[in-house]
Amino acid sequence: MASISRKDFIKKTALTVSALPLLSFPLSAWAMENSIEEHLSVNIFSKHLQFLDYTSTGGMAAEMGFSGVDLTVRPKGHVLPELVKVDLPKAVSEIKSAGSTCEMITTSIESVHNTLDVDIIKTAAKSGINYYRTHWFKYIEGKTMEDSLELYKQRVKELSNLNSEQNIIGYYQNHAGKNVGASFWEIKKILEAADVNHFGTQYDIRHALAEGGHSWENGLKLLQSNIKGIVLKDFKWGKVNGKWKPINVPIGEGMVDFNTYFKLLKKYKLKPPVSLHLEYDLGGADKGYSSISVDKKVVFNAMIKDLNKIQQLWKEA
Repeated sequence: MASISRKDFIKKTALTVSALPLLSFPLSAWAMENSIEEHLSVNIFSKHLQFLDYTSTGGMAAEMGFSGVDLTVRPKGHVLPELVKVDLPKAVSEIKSAGSTCEMITTSIESVHNTLDVDIIKTAAKSGINYYRTHWFKYIEGKTMEDSLELYKQRVKELSNLNSEQNIIGYYQNHAGKNVGASFWEIKKILEAADVNHFGTQYDIRHALAEGGHSWENGLKLLQSNIKGIVLKDFKWGKVNGKWKPINVPIGEGMVDFNTYFKLLKKYKLKPPVSLHLEYDLGGADKGYSSISVDKKVVFNAMIKDLNKIQQLWKEA
């Protein structure tokens, strides 16, 4: 967090964030100041705050106890790619002025041969962003899976070279489904030729468990040296309209074994920046809507509850 006092922060943001007095869960930001080593550095995924402007997003992130904001810079995001040169520096400045930080962004970046993607990387680097997440790659129709992976390995290499020039780190998220990266080995393959200091993976334990079952520990072991960031969220399997599907739930209420996961992160001496995602029903905030159907305090309280649970589980592991 920025080095401003709680009193000064509240004075500064009282007018822009009128929902603060409505929060019903204890705030954790100020308790963290004296025991920061016992806590994870957790950023809130701004997808879930897209009903707020940049200043209010930064203000709420700081007051709720988050280390910063993982800002969406993609279509339908907080910052639109075509406006990145103007809006990203503005967003970062306003988030910081409200008492928070913005060192990571989630993007639609795919290739250095896309002018807009290059603009995002260069603007992010100039704006003090340290990390960005790419878009997901799709297997190419008419090509074998192996050939597709070779093509994406080259794309990642090129991105990592640009990242090195701009002094920024990119990462690719493992994600359940049929795109590249559902399997740990797919991730490992596309990272083979990358500059390891400037491109890696954003490890998502929820998707790792959903896709890998018991083998998620092997995946973590395989990718540990490539992990540049992590995503935290939880889920459980359940029947929806008669079909088994993953159901997203608050942290600690699902199948993710956070005790084992956090112990392994500590064993591997991994404490990368964290992005907290809330994919369970929050009146549209879970889907990134700019207008939501629930009171804002419902969203804020859910974020604080998940954050406090993460810190509790991290400390106990």
